[in-house]
Amino acid sequence: MTYILWTLPALAVIAAIASGRLGTLAASLVGLCAALLVALTTAPFDFRLPDAVISLARGAWIGWIVVPYILGGLLFWQMAIRPGNAAMPVETHLSDARARRRLLFTACFLIGPFAESATGFGVGIIGTMMLVRRLDVAPIALLAFSLLSQTMILWGGMGSGAIVAAAFARTDPTTLAVHASFFLVAFNVLWLPLYWRMADKAGITGGWGERIGEAAWLGASLAAVIAATALLGPETAMLAAYGPMIVLRYLADERPDRRTLSLAVRRMAPFALLIGWLVLTRLLPPLAHFLEATGRARPFSGAPTWSPLFHAGTWLVVGAVLTGLVRGHVSAFPAEIARAWKTGRLAVLTIVTFSMMAEVLSGSGIAEGLAAGMFAALDRWAIVATPLISAVFGSLANSGNAANGLFMASQVSLATEAGLNVAAVIALQHAAALSLNMVSPVRMSIVCGLAGTPGREREAYRVMLPFALVIAAVLVVASCLIATRVL
Repeated sequence: MTYILWTLPALAVIAAIASGRLGTLAASLVGLCAALLVALTTAPFDFRLPDAVISLARGAWIGWIVVPYILGGLLFWQMAIRPGNAAMPVETHLSDARARRRLLFTACFLIGPFAESATGFGVGIIGTMMLVRRLDVAPIALLAFSLLSQTMILWGGMGSGAIVAAAFARTDPTTLAVHASFFLVAFNVLWLPLYWRMADKAGITGGWGERIGEAAWLGASLAAVIAATALLGPETAMLAAYGPMIVLRYLADERPDRRTLSLAVRRMAPFALLIGWLVLTRLLPPLAHFLEATGRARPFSGAPTWSPLFHAGTWLVVGAVLTGLVRGHVSAFPAEIARAWKTGRLAVLTIVTFSMMAEVLSGSGIAEGLAAGMFAALDRWAIVATPLISAVFGSLANSGNAANGLFMASQVSLATEAGLNVAAVIALQHAAALSLNMVSPVRMSIVCGLAGTPGREREAYRVMLPFALVIAAVLVVASCLIATRVL
């Protein structure tokens, strides 16, 4: 009976979201209230009101750390692409099948993920769709290609999800992101043939030479972003890796003349300068130490540190302001700030709420107690079920933070109890929580509307089903390898 009570917060959130009557924010508030009630009455630890206050404050702090990434990223993107959404260099001459094929790959696997990394919230979908529309494909194909912009969601929103997940797991976000990235590699390698088949069916054909080239570009991009993650951390890795890849792809595809190249450089200047500065703040030890030490705050042991001058979110805001000043768009600031808040406010509030709930479940010992119960019932094979549950829940909530808030602490405790590779379990949990977000009901509804296919979500799910099955297969195989201690 006690174990059933301990699962009530998770069940309450899942039921609230699955009912379709409550949004993610309202569901997170329901879960937080349930977690407090259960923790204060049935927790395995001596958990009282002062302890609850500390857990809530700690959770709010963890949530606050990622707020500048979210709002700063949105504001910078909006100011950098003004006017006309024309910041990204792509092929402008679509005179033959080869040019069409190359634009499609660039939109789906480079520019879309780059836009998503800077902002989150499905902005990559919009950027990809804007480019793919030029190819005049069928509406269902348009939405399917647009959803592929979410394949690199591990680094979405300046890696904010990895930072929150690492705080839940009490580990280093860079280590977590590097380990989780290998699951993303497996996804992308297995998705690429599905993309080829989908492109051919849409009439954007290419021979094996073109396919080999696409595989090489994807492989080089993945290698670059993993190396950048290890070197720079998850916040700036995708920008630092994919920015140059997009430029190289543009030069190889377009071979622009001096005038065209000069125009592209001016459009890309805000991104190039911001990325260059962020890389310097990570690679120059004296500068990094100075920025980290200035204004450093860490009110809770084991929680993320707030260093305002080292935080990438701060520089996103600075970059937005400078871009607006240099380009003469100062009058647009009030509207763009309001737009960024309107787009990001629900995510901000939801992250904070789920962070509070996660800290209550962890601080009260409920997460550890549930893990012990699962281990007693299923031994180390309990580790196989949770990633799939996390993937489905993350899809329903349209948020990896929600799934990690509910399950990360329990997974860590379960891995410790079973003597499994804790780092691998943490990485698998995080990858699973994010994995099905690309086909979440929320994103599917939005993309169907944007693609001009409202009410055709069932067709969209049918097209994307092979991608989801690949995710499930990778999660099951990885879980079994961890359970058998191969990983």
